[in-house]
Amino acid sequence: MGTRYPVMVDLAGRPCLVVGGGAVATRKVLGLLAAEARVTVRAPGLSAALAELASAGRIRWEEEAFGALGVAPGGRSWCFVLAATDDVAVNQRVIADAEARGIWANDASDPTGGPAAIPASWRADPVTVAVSTDGVHPGAARWLCDQAALAVTPEALRALELIDEIRLADVAGGGLGRRPDWRLAVESGTLDLIREGHLAEAKERLQACLSSSSD
Repeated sequence: MGTRYPVMVDLAGRPCLVVGGGAVATRKVLGLLAAEARVTVRAPGLSAALAELASAGRIRWEEEAFGALGVAPGGRSWCFVLAATDDVAVNQRVIADAEARGIWANDASDPTGGPAAIPASWRADPVTVAVSTDGVHPGAARWLCDQAALAVTPEALRALELIDEIRLADVAGGGLGRRPDWRLAVESGTLDLIREGHLAEAKERLQACLSSSSD
């Protein structure tokens, strides 16, 4: 396996297929729903959680064993496929079919994740922290992700919100939507001002950093 290229994909409104209806498939489905994907689950039976989602109309259920990928609702190609059954051979068939069609797919039974790995992740809008160990130890990836998330402080998140306000105001004024230099903003004490509740001063400090930023 070569070096993997990390990427964030927008799945909102895009058709995704999960093959399998058990506990692992449930976790995969919940992750896709959080990303606002249009989820179809193909399995002879569903976990209680998935059955509830299907009953509520939040996912589409195809009550059948895997034969071939077929097409998504509306005749579209699947955007992303996840093989999450408890049968390794079935998962491998799902991955092979997806690869033959040029569709990115994740294999829950493969320690590496197959063609498209799903890293351990943590999110606090607008920040996402993701860590992968390339299948060496998923538990370690989760622990490392949690450790990295500790560095994302509430004041850093608030600073990003203020930066976005500054960017949008710049765009509204005919500018290019420039952003303050982050390192300069941190070194200037902006985070300390936010921590102490001085948001107006913090925003002024960020705007001052903008004037000397090339970003």
